[in-house]
Amino acid sequence: MLMNPNKDTRLCMSLSGRPGNFGLRFHNHLYEQLGLNFYYKAFSSQDLPGAIGGIRALGIRGCGVSMPFKEACIALVDELDASAQAIQSINTIVNTNGHLKAYNTDYIAIEQLLKTHAVPQDSTFALRGSGGMAKAVASALRDGGYENGLIVARNESAGRALANSLGYRWQAELGSERPRMLVNVTPIGMTGGAQADQGAFEADAIDAAETVFDVVAVPSETPLIVRARAAGKRVITGLEVIAIQALEQFVLYTGVRPSDEQFQKAVAFARS
Repeated sequence: MLMNPNKDTRLCMSLSGRPGNFGLRFHNHLYEQLGLNFYYKAFSSQDLPGAIGGIRALGIRGCGVSMPFKEACIALVDELDASAQAIQSINTIVNTNGHLKAYNTDYIAIEQLLKTHAVPQDSTFALRGSGGMAKAVASALRDGGYENGLIVARNESAGRALANSLGYRWQAELGSERPRMLVNVTPIGMTGGAQADQGAFEADAIDAAETVFDVVAVPSETPLIVRARAAGKRVITGLEVIAIQALEQFVLYTGVRPSDEQFQKAVAFARS
């Protein structure tokens, strides 16, 4: 952590409905390791316009944006990067002399993980969720060539809108569908949530799948991932997502790209 803050120390922050320590520990560890005069702090807020106005007014360099603010922040920034414009969901704000530009590094993380895990492009998939993160994941799937997809969402208006915008189908429940890839982009399985001990998909759907992807990062071994590992499935975890998107945020804030070794050490520190 930064031991000697001074008047030139640059601040970065995050806004989340449920603030966590991963980003704080990840960013601050890298600042220290790379000798950067930055400090990172996690916040929540009941006054989103006031919080975003504070970023501009106080010269805070960057802000990570998590649920439930990813879409509500759009009207409060000055510019959207192409990654955020296409998805209409943001997770990163960069402040350059009072000009707030928003990005979506979640999209970048998903894109990378689909490639590194070698998920076949002809995989059928079902994605549970319809919020800002679901838009990022579904858009990365679409742009990655995954054409046969189902959006599973109880919110019909949001679910249909997401499905229609990307050329996918919508259903309120998975029903009898048994796709080759299952993707959870809801809080089901999240530590501290009302459904922390539940899985986002039924056991027989997991058994029929080849790949199981859970965006929930805390815990990284959600009930869904535990069940999928036990069944010998290819798994992609929320920890992988949050680590890569945090790395891309770090680069946007500082202009410095850590080595792979530095990145891995920061992830291990953030998890400890």
